[in-house]
Amino acid sequence: MARYTGPVCRLCRREGIKLFLKGERCYTSKCAMERRPYPPGMHGPERRRAKPSDYGIRLREKQKLRRIYGVMERQFRRYFDMATRSKGMTGQVLLTLLERRLDNVVYRLGFASSRAQARQLVRHGHFTVNGRKVNIPSYLVKPGDVIAVRDESKEKAYFKKLAEEMEQVSVPPWLSLDPMTMSGRVLELPRREDITDVPVQEQLVVEFYSR
Repeated sequence: MARYTGPVCRLCRREGIKLFLKGERCYTSKCAMERRPYPPGMHGPERRRAKPSDYGIRLREKQKLRRIYGVMERQFRRYFDMATRSKGMTGQVLLTLLERRLDNVVYRLGFASSRAQARQLVRHGHFTVNGRKVNIPSYLVKPGDVIAVRDESKEKAYFKKLAEEMEQVSVPPWLSLDPMTMSGRVLELPRREDITDVPVQEQLVVEFYSR
């Protein structure tokens, strides 16, 4: 299955909730959910939604979580399989794995305004992990890892402008940020209570795959 390349605002409208896929635009009046809070398609405004089935409810939760982190179905299923083999509650372990992705950590540290932008920056080789360049968005960080903007990349206009705004960035408690060096450290694995901006009931995702 190829990666979705259409308008991402359609995904938010399909799920009926803001997924914050376009960064700062999602906080403005230009957000599609503000202007057209109904499903996409020519019949969206007047379509009557039937009461969803138990399967449909669990499917939508899985799709929301997958789209928030920008992960394709096959890769998402691998994360779920990893979570089931790990200690702890499967749903929370799944969220922890998704949060540990390098593109998500770059987003959490404020180096990008969306996960999609963070994914592109990582692929272009702008970041190092423990001093080594890593251009794999799905790379899983661990406690103690240091994620930093490469010295060569700091000379680019985007990062020069970003450096002026880093003092205003707020990071979750499982990360620390050094604005002066444009680097961050993973202090510990993220807990469920640290992931407050992911509006998903992860237990329903577990039930979807366990049916």
